[in-house]
Amino acid sequence: MAARRAAWAAVLAAAILATGAASAQERYGLGRPATQAEIAQWNIDVAPDGEGLPVGTGSARQGEAIFANHCASCHGDRGQGHPMDRLVGGAGTIATKKPVKTVGSFWPYATTLFDFVRRAMPFDAPQSLSPSETYAVCAYVLFLNGILPADATLDAKSLPLVRMPNRDAFVSAYKTGPR
Repeated sequence: MAARRAAWAAVLAAAILATGAASAQERYGLGRPATQAEIAQWNIDVAPDGEGLPVGTGSARQGEAIFANHCASCHGDRGQGHPMDRLVGGAGTIATKKPVKTVGSFWPYATTLFDFVRRAMPFDAPQSLSPSETYAVCAYVLFLNGILPADATLDAKSLPLVRMPNRDAFVSAYKTGPR
């Protein structure tokens, strides 16, 4: 998978260059080609199967303190929401007229939680949590939703194995064959 990702990155870079980005630099004297190190800083996406997860480890117990310091002011002390989105609850409501869409009731993959927290949270300082802090926050949020036990620890191997309650309710646009 990593080789496939690198190949796609190379194809994308070549396409960008072919569309005139390099000639614009030459023509107008603006910018410079990005270095591999700069590209690596932005190449932080995580796939549902866990491809792209960084090295690190974090427990739900560690995540409780990190959540209190970085997340609770927006999401409530136990993920109940206010002023921002609710993260906890909603089990069994998705098929109702008033679904409560939370991490535990709606999200199909635990890796999506990691990806979102890593790239966009905390709101006032996105991408400021270390990989281990991000694993810990994810473990805590999954614990609050009753998906993981209080003593759970997550890392790049265990996170993709977490089975989210609503996983089978999503349909991929990329599946082939009869539906």
